[in-house]
Amino acid sequence: MNLLDGLTQETLATRGFAWEHLLRWVPLPGSGIRVAVPAGTDYFRDPAGEKTKDNGPYLWRDVTGDFVARLHARPAFAGRYDAGGILVRQDEERWAKLCFESTNFGTTAAISVVTRGLSDDANGVDLRAPDVWLQICRTGDVIGMQYALDGKTWRKVRRFHLPLPRTVRVGLLAQSPGDAGTTVDFLWFSVESRTVADTRTGV
Repeated sequence: MNLLDGLTQETLATRGFAWEHLLRWVPLPGSGIRVAVPAGTDYFRDPAGEKTKDNGPYLWRDVTGDFVARLHARPAFAGRYDAGGILVRQDEERWAKLCFESTNFGTTAAISVVTRGLSDDANGVDLRAPDVWLQICRTGDVIGMQYALDGKTWRKVRRFHLPLPRTVRVGLLAQSPGDAGTTVDFLWFSVESRTVADTRTGV
């Protein structure tokens, strides 16, 4: 079920959603939403301790237990590190995100960041596509991350151990760390309360 289908200001609360750091958003024709992203926004705690950002638009809902979260995102890449993705969050020092992001190599890629006080980030495979499907699955304290170009054929990005409370925030993030600002189209978002057989493959 696409939780963004027919989403309005009035139905946000009835679907269990809340915004943080919102500038503005509008429904897209048919389904999905477009989120305006201010410049200078990011979720990152530099491993060298040089900078911390925790201020991007974030649409979240509480999720309890094992889950599979899926997103179809189409960012407008106006600057380096512009991105749209999924953020699983306990608090500002303990979280994980999977993004479709513009890299410092002039490419776009599936990027993962795991934060335990400080952030550990990694570039995944470069993706030559205007939009990408992303998936995060939780089984206990094991998290799996995957991407797909067709929403069906999932490829592993990362698998890791991250102890989290039973109930966490799961939702959509948008960021634009540079001076440009941008928009991100979120076309599909779903969260299923189920346990995958394999957090490597996400199925």
